[in-house]
Amino acid sequence: MFMKYFLARTQPSRPQRDSWQLAWSGLLLAVSLTGTPGAQAGEKNMQPATMLQSYQKECAGCHLAFAPSMLTPATWSWVMQRLDKHYGTDASLDAATTTEISTWLQKSGGTYKRVDAHPPNNRITESAWFVSKHRKVSAGVWARASINGPVNCAACHTQAEQGNYSERNIRIPK
Repeated sequence: MFMKYFLARTQPSRPQRDSWQLAWSGLLLAVSLTGTPGAQAGEKNMQPATMLQSYQKECAGCHLAFAPSMLTPATWSWVMQRLDKHYGTDASLDAATTTEISTWLQKSGGTYKRVDAHPPNNRITESAWFVSKHRKVSAGVWARASINGPVNCAACHTQAEQGNYSERNIRIPK
């Protein structure tokens, strides 16, 4: 009896409820139209809403075009300033393309707590969140020719190119 009385007294009136629903609907519509600046490491889909074509073309020519949210804007800046020594290779680009990609990475880089610091050697695969997520993967698995090391995300994450790293989409090759 008390609960019935309490609920009757605390429920908003129909006009109040309608105005709240309208406000939430408006907020959700505004967020969906503006999009989000970027995804964050640890989310199911880590790619930003819009992938920069020059980033996709230049980076995916040699390796997976990693989701920008996997590193902080500061770490991406470090990477972009050293393209002539890009992890043992010369990945230099013309000035306009370098500026375009750098600007985009600054806007899309990760700000989530998992990527709040420079990883060792500025490598995604040495970041604390990456190591934590892959702690059960043995050195023998990484060494398989079909995987070829931790940098080859798409070897096991079947939807890595779409930025989806869900555990449901993991297939570890033999």
